[in-house]
Amino acid sequence: MEHATMKPRKVVVTDYIEPDLNWERQEMTQRGVEFSAYQLKFSPNSEVIAATRDADVVVVNMVPITPATISGWERCRLVIRHGVGYDNVDVAALEKAGIPLCYIPDYCAEEVAEQAIALLLACGRRLAASRRALDISSARGAWDFKEAMPIFLMAGQTLGIIGCGRIGSLVYRKLKSFGFMFLICDPYLSGERKAELGIEVVDKETVFRNADFITIHTPLTAETRHLVNDQTLAMMKPTAYLVNTSRGLMVDLQALAKALESGVIAGAGIDVFDVEPPPPDSPLFRLPNTVLTPHLSWYSEDSGRRIRELIVLEIERFLAGQPPRFVAKPGV
Repeated sequence: MEHATMKPRKVVVTDYIEPDLNWERQEMTQRGVEFSAYQLKFSPNSEVIAATRDADVVVVNMVPITPATISGWERCRLVIRHGVGYDNVDVAALEKAGIPLCYIPDYCAEEVAEQAIALLLACGRRLAASRRALDISSARGAWDFKEAMPIFLMAGQTLGIIGCGRIGSLVYRKLKSFGFMFLICDPYLSGERKAELGIEVVDKETVFRNADFITIHTPLTAETRHLVNDQTLAMMKPTAYLVNTSRGLMVDLQALAKALESGVIAGAGIDVFDVEPPPPDSPLFRLPNTVLTPHLSWYSEDSGRRIRELIVLEIERFLAGQPPRFVAKPGV
């Protein structure tokens, strides 16, 4: 009798980037799950609490999940972060409440690796400057390559990879055939994984001082916040390039802008920003030695479909009493 009067499980989406969630709604209906979706990214916390108060599962994209949010929940047993990073979620507060945070680190690794490589190559081959040289030459009716020079052979140069997990290791594997030498920094890489990849690791100072290109692929934590700053930028070669497709706060963008403007480093390829989207007066926009993209390294039609399928899979696992595939831990 008690079982017959139990409320159906309820899934609430706080915010989403898809055009609609009709597919998810249909999938939940087929499973007898109540489903609600909102766009609360810029809403006050009171509205977030009201929408999610009686949810069993909360799916969040960019809405902040704070201790106050969590204290307003009556029955939540799982939070699913729509994405790889989870710096908008207070993981420690969730853990204290006994609620696991599931994240989806395996949906777009190939795409992010491809974007990092695209930015790296665009910097090394000076594509933005080459386009300016083309425009100048076209206007003059004669070739003028000065704007694009100098360009150096990339084979034989040193690529520094900070973070060699899913994405960093893909960048390493994909670029091995390009003739780069590598400096890899990842203090959390196991001996077995290093042996599998055939690499040795170095400290971050060695990377900053010696690499011709640096690409960042670590999670945003208190340890890695502003990993790139005035001090680490000053260590870099004046001919070096920085690429960031991880999290905007990994880089002190004011310090980066100063370093680019003053010639401390040669250039940067940036897909992520500390404020998103960056404001029109961001100094990065006016600098000629940047290649900037709009936080789309995660995106392909394939990855967009895959993350939706994986989130439904996690809800299925919850309904079956199974643990999430990937659970975030405080400070990691």
